[in-house]
Amino acid sequence: MPDGKYPDPREEDIYAGDRRISRPDSSLPDWEVPDTAYRPIPIVWFTGAFVIQMVVVFAIFILLLGQHGAITIALSALVSAAIGAWTWDRGMKDAGTGWKVATIGIMLATFLLVCAGAYDRL
Repeated sequence: MPDGKYPDPREEDIYAGDRRISRPDSSLPDWEVPDTAYRPIPIVWFTGAFVIQMVVVFAIFILLLGQHGAITIALSALVSAAIGAWTWDRGMKDAGTGWKVATIGIMLATFLLVCAGAYDRL
């Protein structure tokens, strides 16, 4: 013990009663066995849907610049609906109401931006 009061966790085992809670080669106590798995949370689904939709509808918009605006709007609507269904299947259906409303709102807003951009080609 360096100062005589407390053991150095980098060099010695530290005990709480009869349980070792720290030792030099690990940061978890012996009795703590992580048994969790990755479980995405609603912000992951929200962000994924938003980013994927933005990238895909931007590509559609740029690729179809010389075409009639209705084609751009229809294809963007189809892609947005597919991304929305995929997001719901990933777990958004079990998320809180606020996340559902926010996801629908941002996807609708993105789609409406495409509609506004393609309006002059109708």
